[in-house]
This record gives sequence, structure tokens and C-alpha cells, in this order.
Amino acid sequence: MSGDQLASNSARPLDPIDTAIVRLLRLDGRASVRSVAEQVHISRANAYARINRLVEDGVIRGFTARVDHERAGQGASAYVTLKIVQDSWRTVRAELERLPGATHIALVSGDFDVLLLVHTADNRALRELVLTRIQAIPEVLSTRTLLVFEETDLLPEE
Repeated sequence: MSGDQLASNSARPLDPIDTAIVRLLRLDGRASVRSVAEQVHISRANAYARINRLVEDGVIRGFTARVDHERAGQGASAYVTLKIVQDSWRTVRAELERLPGATHIALVSGDFDVLLLVHTADNRALRELVLTRIQAIPEVLSTRTLLVFEETDLLPEE
């Protein structure tokens, strides 16, 4: 059984303390166990055990940094919508995961099948990515590119 299957089979609602821990770690993934424990009013041992359980249960899938893509030399961002051959999701997803600058991939319902968020150095690199990499995937039937003019990361409410 894969980690994804295990996590989905053991899914259960989070209690208020776990919810508070997840919120704190979303705000600051580098927060110490001591700091988390103090902020949610539990012992360090309890906080450590709860964080480990949240990771093992697949609730917390990892710890990352929020990146300002423009300051990181990725001045062009776009959502690319894709229509794909029926039943080709796994194949297409594997190809998209290898793309430089791909940061979010979702299988969706509606007028298209896949929503992809990409960040590139500039519009020329974006054009190259879409026209030569994405459209070259045999299972991709069509694409539409939506330029992002401005974006904001939403953080959990405090």
C-alpha cells in the first residue's frame, strides 16, 4: 500500500490542537517544537508526537519555503490549461512533473483536464516551455496559457 493510499484510508478529522499545529507550521515551517508547544499550550513531547503523527498520517506532506519567484529570477508566471487524451492522466502528470518551473499540477473538471502553474525567467522561456515541451507530449490535445500579472500566497487565518 502506498503512502497516498495509507493516508486516504486513515483520514480522520483533526482536533483543535492538531489544527492549530498545522496552521502554525503553514505560517512558519521552521518553527521549533518548543515554539509550537508553547503557542498551542501543550508539552514539547506532546507537540513532537503530534507533529510526527501528522507527518506519518500524510496530513503534513513536507516543509517548504515560500518563494518570491520574481526575485528568484522567474519573472513570468502562467497557468496553462491542458486537454488530454482520456485515461492519460498518470502519463501526462509524470511528464509535467519533470518540467522546469512547474510548481502545481491538478487534474480538474470542466472545460479542460489539467491545470498547471509554471514560473519561467521571461515570456520567451514561457513560450518555449509551452510550445516545445508541453505541446510535444503526445497525450496533450491542446493548451491555453493564462499569464499571471500578480499573485498572492494566502496564509491561514490567525
